[in-house]
Amino acid sequence: MGIRERYLSLDKEWNIIHLPEQPNGFSVFILGDINHFVDQKTSFWIQNHYRYGIIKDLLNKGYTVFYSNLYGRNWGSPKAIELAKKLYQIIMRQETLNYRIHILAEGMGALTALHLMEDMPESIRSAVFINPCLDLNKHIKQEQENKLFYKRLLKEISEAYEVTNEQLRSIILEMKPIEPVERPVKIWHKPSRSLFSLSQSRNFEEFRKKAGSPIELSLISEQRNTIGKAISRFYGSHEKKL
Repeated sequence: MGIRERYLSLDKEWNIIHLPEQPNGFSVFILGDINHFVDQKTSFWIQNHYRYGIIKDLLNKGYTVFYSNLYGRNWGSPKAIELAKKLYQIIMRQETLNYRIHILAEGMGALTALHLMEDMPESIRSAVFINPCLDLNKHIKQEQENKLFYKRLLKEISEAYEVTNEQLRSIILEMKPIEPVERPVKIWHKPSRSLFSLSQSRNFEEFRKKAGSPIELSLISEQRNTIGKAISRFYGSHEKKL
């Protein structure tokens, strides 16, 4: 299958749209982890065999797939959230697609995804999280045990949020988990490969169950090569109502 890609620059950030040969009318917005990047020629998800396999599985099912560099290690910053919303609007104007999108968020990308789900629930159909960071405050506290990683993490977050270290400390104290309840969520977690603790996913699962919101949590075995087909099946189960 020949994969067609289109690159576009938005607010000096590169974005990619992968176009399927036989579109099904639905789309997937990928929000990447800390190693995610997009430039004018390629992306982390193209270069990584495992993730590229997921993209190909989605394209084979007819999904249009799009994503952004989104300022690199953005940690769910306000400007990353705004750019994500802007990209969504542009994609909806340019392509013939159902306006309710699926989300595929990995690691840090889940922070932006949660904000999108809370701010524009009418535009979200379902969400898949892979090894997600669902509580930035909890992750920061976890990293305090390693001073080197902790200092680097605070520097990354302060740069992403465009605040000083002192301002960031105040922001951290006020941080609360974003817990949207309206759209179905599926989490895949591979404990041995995740920077973010399984307890975050467990807590999120417990919250949504208490709220009566659709939630599934599955652990990924080391032997499993790709979950692309399983992701497609999950998305397809939430497309009966257009």
